[in-house]
Parts: sequence; C-alpha cells; structure tokens
Amino acid sequence: MLKTNIFKRVVTFRCYTTSKWLPRVCVVGAGPAGFYAAMHLVKHLQSVQIDIIEKLPVPFGLVRYGVAPDHPEVKNVINQFSKLANNKSINFIGNIALGKDIDLITLRQHYDAVLLTYGAEEDRHLGIENECAANVIAARNFVGWYNGHPQHKDLEVDLSGETAAIIGQGNVALDIARILLSPIDLLKKTDITENSLQAISQSNIKELYLIGRRGPLQVAFTIKELREQLKLNGCRTIWRENDFIGIADIISSLPRPRKRLTELMLKSLNEQNENQQNMTHTKSFYPIFFRSPNKFLVNDNGHVSGIELTCNTLEGDKLENQKCVATSQKEILSCDLVFRSIGYKSVQADKTLKLNPNGSVINDNGRVLDDEDGDLGKLYVAGWLSTSPVGVIVNTMGNAFQVAKNICSDLQNSNCTQVKDGIQSMLKSSGKQFVDWQGWEKIDQYEVTQGAKQGKPREKVTSIKKMLEISAST
Repeated sequence: MLKTNIFKRVVTFRCYTTSKWLPRVCVVGAGPAGFYAAMHLVKHLQSVQIDIIEKLPVPFGLVRYGVAPDHPEVKNVINQFSKLANNKSINFIGNIALGKDIDLITLRQHYDAVLLTYGAEEDRHLGIENECAANVIAARNFVGWYNGHPQHKDLEVDLSGETAAIIGQGNVALDIARILLSPIDLLKKTDITENSLQAISQSNIKELYLIGRRGPLQVAFTIKELREQLKLNGCRTIWRENDFIGIADIISSLPRPRKRLTELMLKSLNEQNENQQNMTHTKSFYPIFFRSPNKFLVNDNGHVSGIELTCNTLEGDKLENQKCVATSQKEILSCDLVFRSIGYKSVQADKTLKLNPNGSVINDNGRVLDDEDGDLGKLYVAGWLSTSPVGVIVNTMGNAFQVAKNICSDLQNSNCTQVKDGIQSMLKSSGKQFVDWQGWEKIDQYEVTQGAKQGKPREKVTSIKKMLEISAST
C-alpha cells in the first residue's frame, strides 16, 4: 500500500514565455463528476478555459444512461449542466475517446491540468461456474439497454420465462426489479427506449427474487427505492420471516437512516399476510437474505435454469456487527433469467494509468502521482474513478468539488505563463469528427421531437452513426 507522504510535493509549472497565461483544463468524461468539477472551476477561478471530452457524442454519462426512466426528477440536474455548458469558458468535445482517439500524454501536453472523470465502465463478475450462460446478464448492460446506451442497444434479453433473480441488493438491483414489475402504462410515460418498452410489454416475468448474501441490516438499497417497490400496483412483496429474527429487538439502537429503512421492511413483513389476500396481484417480489450464488445451472441449450445458493449465517455477539459466514448447506432456486448486480469497476483507459485492485486510479485527494512529469500538465482524478463506485450523485458532487478545489489551489499557486492551446485545432486537422455543444443540442431537439410523437419526454437515439449525422446537419 502506498504511503500518503509520497504524494506530498510542491506543484510547479515550468513555463518559458511572458505572454498572458489563461489556464486551460481538460476534463475527460461528461458525467456528473466532470460537470460538477467544471462548475467549481468556473466559479472559483478568475479566468479559465475548460474542454470537456466525452467518448460518446452526447453528454451527461450516468445521468442519461444510468438513472431509471421512472426517476425523471433525478435527471433535473441536466438543467444545471446545460447552463454551465453554455458558459463561454466551456467547450464540449464529444465522440473523442481517451486511449483510442487521443492518449493521456498528448492531453497533458496541451493542458495545464487534466482531470479524469470517466467513471466505471465495467461490471464486476462473481467468478463462479456457468457465469457466461445465456440469460445471465450484467446489471449495467441491462440498465444501458432500457436507457438506450449505444453499446447495449442490441442486448439479447429473453423475458419469456416466469421467474427472474437478481444477485445483489443495491439501488441498481431495485431499479431493475421495478422496471420489470411495473405496469407497462407507467413506463410508457417515461424516456425508456421504444425497443425496450415493447420487449418488456411482452414479458412473462411473474416472480422476481432479490438475493443478498447478508441480512436485512446490511442491504445497500435506500428507503426511497424500497418504498417505490412496495407501492407497485399489481405486485406483492413477500419476505421470509426467519430472515428477521431478533431484528425488532435492536431497531431502536440503529442509526436513523438504517432504522427508518429497517422499520419499513418490518412494517411490510407484518402486513404481508393481509396483502397476500389481495387477488389483484399478478406479480410477486421476493427479497431473500443470507444466500450467495455458488454456481449457475444450465439446461441442454446452455440457457440458465437456476442458481445453486450457499446458505450463510451470522456470527458474533451483537446482531448489527455480526459477520456473514458460509455454511455447507445449499439450496436450488429455479429461474429463467439472472441479473448480476454486484457493482462496477473502472477501466484502464490509458496504459499510463495505475489502478488499485478495486479499479480506482491511485491518487491522493484527487492528485495523481507522477514523478517524471516534465512540462506536462498536472493529472487529477474525480468521481468513481477516484473513489471506486460508491454512493449516489450527491456523493459524486462532493468529491468533484473537493478535487476541483485542489486544482484551483494548484493553478493559483503556480508561476506558469506558458499558453497552451487545447486539442480542438489538432482534432480538426486530423479529420476526426467530434460533436460540439451545438451538435448535441441538435441531437437533443431531435430526441425530444421524436418522443413527443409517442407521448414521451424523449426517444433517445441509440446509434452513434445517427447521432453524428444529426449533429452535423444544418
């Protein structure tokens, strides 16, 4: 493990001209972390020029492609980001991928500071038998599919079976459950893609299991998402009473957020016998605890047919501090579809980056160590790329603001006067088509217009080729 003191160094910029210096910053990744960092830089630096580079032709990252379609209020932050993007100090450069269209050394040659905020692009794996079986699907891919991400638009999802399971108990897992179990009329009013809407409207899924290896006190989902799930029309929630033994006795000692969430689970558990008598329910949601997937079962066609689960137990004196331990007992859960929702990890977009085992870039408060930087711009990292994928948008905002604060301090304390030119002229001479903010606004207007024809907020363009055609249109 690296010691913190190796990061303690004086940040200097070696420059050789006396012309007026306008600090130029490159932000790689146009998601929440990138926009929030840019917002702080514009607000706290007297003058700055910021280029926001994004590998897709369109901005907003996980706000556009990760937030559930039925959560439009979470996407309101796009209004703030759009206002910022119209600031004369900001340039959006879409359809430019780090490590493919441009490398990190080149960026650092053209900017005084480079901030990486490209997030976590890969799904974590369980590493168990038959994980690649048909219809074992990464949560990130499925979310991208119903949200219109170009990379996942052609995902093959077989919804013909009646039983599905989700491995993991975070908010993404509950998003998937809610999308699959919601009345189709509710989804029709959202910006879910038409292709996904049609597929889900023909789904035969009637039962969905939410599987967690630990107990009710360790669930990662929040109270808002659980409350929405419990209120779904036509869907009943069925808990296992044995999973909650002893929980009521310690609930008063829990921290307030955990206490409120646990109280809601207990309330639902106590009401479920009454709810089960409601014959209007056509779908069922089963949260089950203390189970870990041991292997996936497959049929003769290579299609998943079930999960062999290892039964776990808790050990320790205090219930809230007990550890989860696997036993020798196994259970079989028959199912036709499985989603793996156990978290994301970042990728090494550029070969010069050093990543921790959890996928985050090695850094100290956002500053990336580089002993031989020469005259290159300083390197920083923010968002999930710096912390690993944890928290929600408000956590990302706090992290981005803090890293941007460090960038401001470093730039203001530098003695640099050398003027750097950014990469736009270089991109133009290379012939690589990139999308500026005006190009994105054309795509945005096109999507809104197409959505209005179907009574939706927007119908997302899922083809990169089509995006580039629209952005270049007159």
